[in-house]
Amino acid sequence: MHIRVINGPNLDLLGTREPAIYGTRTFADYLRELQAAFPAHSIDHFQSNEEGALINAIRQAGRECSGIVLNAAGYSHTSVAIRDALALSSVPVVEVHISNIHAREEFRHRSLTAVHCVGVITGFGLEGYRMAVDHLLRRTG
Repeated sequence: MHIRVINGPNLDLLGTREPAIYGTRTFADYLRELQAAFPAHSIDHFQSNEEGALINAIRQAGRECSGIVLNAAGYSHTSVAIRDALALSSVPVVEVHISNIHAREEFRHRSLTAVHCVGVITGFGLEGYRMAVDHLLRRTG
């Protein structure tokens, strides 16, 4: 199975960005661990700070992959365009948030993108990505 992790704005700064909220591990380091945890499957990664690039990545992953793990970051709460791209996806998508969005500012409590995802994992740190991959493998495998 081929799964693409798509990360949105500022997630390229993991490891240095607000360590009290996001921890001190880089996503590159975590991705290697995630790939090692599922050696029989292909897990790749795309990150962009730009909304249009994320939309293109979702559309491309829908053609190339069996599932998507999406952390659209701040765009989860604001982007109708990403929501629309997810509505058109032919593969299942699991939304992930590293922090517990319900324990943060009120504007983060609502995700516009979640309605077009098979599930949302929030507040489990980077481990949420493993949980999402595991779900996609069980769902489609």
